[in-house]
Amino acid sequence: MPLSYDAPARLLTISTDRSTYQMKVDEYGYLLHLYYGARAEGDLSYLLTYCDRSGMCGCPHDVADRTYSLDFLPQEYPFQGSGDMRSPALLVRDAEGTFGCDLRYKCHEVRPGKYDLPGLPAVYAGEKDDAETLSVTLADERLGLEVELLYGVLPRLDVITRAAIVRNNGGARVTVEKLQSACLDFVTGDFDVITFDGRHAMERRPTRRHLQNGSLSVGSRRGMSSNQYNPVMIACDHAATETSGRCWSMSFVYSGGFLAEAERDQYDQSRIQMGLDDDLFSYPLEPGEKIVAPEVIMTYSGAGLEKISHNLHRCIRRHVCRGPWRDAPRPILINSWEACYFDFTGDKLVELAKKASELGLDMLVMDDGWFGARNDDHRGLGDWQPNMAKLGGTVADLARRVNEVGLGFGIWVEPEMVNEDSDLFRAHPDWALTVPGKEPVLGRDQLVLDLSRAEVRDNLFEQLCAVLDQGGIDYVKWDYNRSIVDVYSRTASDQGKVLYDYMLGLYDLLERVRSRYPELLIEGCSAGGGRFDAGMLYYTPQIWTSDNTDARNRLEIQYGTSFGYPCSAMGAHVSACPNEITGRTVPLGARGTVAMGGGAFGYELDLMELNDRACELIRSQVKTYRTIEHLVREGLFYRLSDPKDAAVAAWEFVSEDGSEALVCAVVTRVDGYGLANYVVPRGLTPGAHYRMVSNGRVYSADALMDMGLPVSVPATPYESFMYRFERVD
Repeated sequence: MPLSYDAPARLLTISTDRSTYQMKVDEYGYLLHLYYGARAEGDLSYLLTYCDRSGMCGCPHDVADRTYSLDFLPQEYPFQGSGDMRSPALLVRDAEGTFGCDLRYKCHEVRPGKYDLPGLPAVYAGEKDDAETLSVTLADERLGLEVELLYGVLPRLDVITRAAIVRNNGGARVTVEKLQSACLDFVTGDFDVITFDGRHAMERRPTRRHLQNGSLSVGSRRGMSSNQYNPVMIACDHAATETSGRCWSMSFVYSGGFLAEAERDQYDQSRIQMGLDDDLFSYPLEPGEKIVAPEVIMTYSGAGLEKISHNLHRCIRRHVCRGPWRDAPRPILINSWEACYFDFTGDKLVELAKKASELGLDMLVMDDGWFGARNDDHRGLGDWQPNMAKLGGTVADLARRVNEVGLGFGIWVEPEMVNEDSDLFRAHPDWALTVPGKEPVLGRDQLVLDLSRAEVRDNLFEQLCAVLDQGGIDYVKWDYNRSIVDVYSRTASDQGKVLYDYMLGLYDLLERVRSRYPELLIEGCSAGGGRFDAGMLYYTPQIWTSDNTDARNRLEIQYGTSFGYPCSAMGAHVSACPNEITGRTVPLGARGTVAMGGGAFGYELDLMELNDRACELIRSQVKTYRTIEHLVREGLFYRLSDPKDAAVAAWEFVSEDGSEALVCAVVTRVDGYGLANYVVPRGLTPGAHYRMVSNGRVYSADALMDMGLPVSVPATPYESFMYRFERVD
């Protein structure tokens, strides 16, 4: 069984196929963390050490033993007020303004299936997944406070999820000032910490740092998970590689502000935790109220970073993403943005659709500029009524015309935003998040609507339905193009609640849209990759990876993204050159190879300007992608080189059963009289042979995985290669 309880020893043990997680209720009622690592048996409490570490380490009053202190003991859910001077997972303030609590074990329950979190995204399990839930309740009798720690285990995936529910069962207000979802305490170890950092148009580049004494934290104060930092953190052995060493990861299933912390203390112990950003957060709970800390996905690997990614990919692809598009091939689309920007008509889009149909594409997406007075980014947001003069009719009319040339039809929306120059803002200026008496901070000339208010969400839902109910719309790109700065809701009882309640409101709106239009494909977007997180993937099975479509930069962006997210979730398009962001020119072939590394493939350029040779190459790319799409969407992904440093950026997809493989490579550097480059695949079936589809040559899997496969000595940068293999059974 995944979950077990040893009553005499008061041990709670969680087991997956390859890992064990164990905690202990000690004699004083504190819940101590013992172990998270390779599969193990028995009582692991021998890992705890007790000694007098000076009077600078406090001990609880009822213990009165200087060898006992929560300042050095590993804890399952650390809280301020215990004598632990490390960063807490929970910080509360009572009705008198006093900080601190004292949480002790009250009870626990094991139940079949995976818990859910109403109103929040969370991992789900099927009937055949053998999932179980552990609920552990800690209580503070003085405050009447209870914290329910939730653990979900999917044993075959080697995944353990964590969430926490804080309830005020007392008679007076309690205010939550910090709320983390998960914590891991390590009594020993020399760790590196990997975070995924960047900026708009250069997201999720891995940063690896040696954890030394002190604190390391990343997070977002932007009201979204952000382009700057991503809510995934990996701790690993200092010497860990892709294929060796112990690794632990935390991935936040949430799309708002977050805080990820790593701390090495005075005794060379380490603490890793993740949860809500505590900046501008202060959540009062009246008697009978609760707040839920969103879910964290945890996984362990003793075989390097690659296995961590495989575990997360399987989990997110099959147990976070939902709906009919989860397992289905995504349409190959042309997006109108780089082809037209705001300057288009219905007729122009139909001509673009005709060209796309000739080239074998599946869908036309009409980007920004189709509604209200929206002919630039200064006005119109909030008014989701089609500009019929511009489109030549309704959206449904245009969709029908596009359908007639053989393509599906999609639209761009940004429902969470409003321009001051809009009918919606003129009618309801109080619906925007602005601070009374202070001029608001603008981003892209727009404000953020207060989605914590039901009437705002109702209005947006009605406006969207008025468009979608017309029919003919198969796809929606849901954008979000600025950070939240002015945090003030005119209806909030406390402004410290606003950012959290905003996210609950967004999830409510997205769930209503999904429920009404279950077949609709929604792609998330936030200035590209500003909300690329597991929370959004619960509602949108794919996300625009970055506004930067330059193939050289995308090698690094998609590489970093792959550590925490499946390639099936990555929106990746071929765009025009010179690239509008970098000015770089990359051959169309390499642009296609890079974009095919994402499971949501498409084009974002003016097809009408292409010559015959380029059109023929696009036809070929489309045909190729249809033959490999299943591997990109469902296969195991291998990072064969780091594109930041390697002369050849290489990656690989292998089917779960090892019967097929796809090896891709792009030359990033050319030197005089260059050396031969060898790409070394992984994940093939040992002892088997593989036939290269393009030339029929048969290769030994063992030799390929030992010495590699040579690619031609390149004469120019950005030569690209795709090798498809089939196992010879």
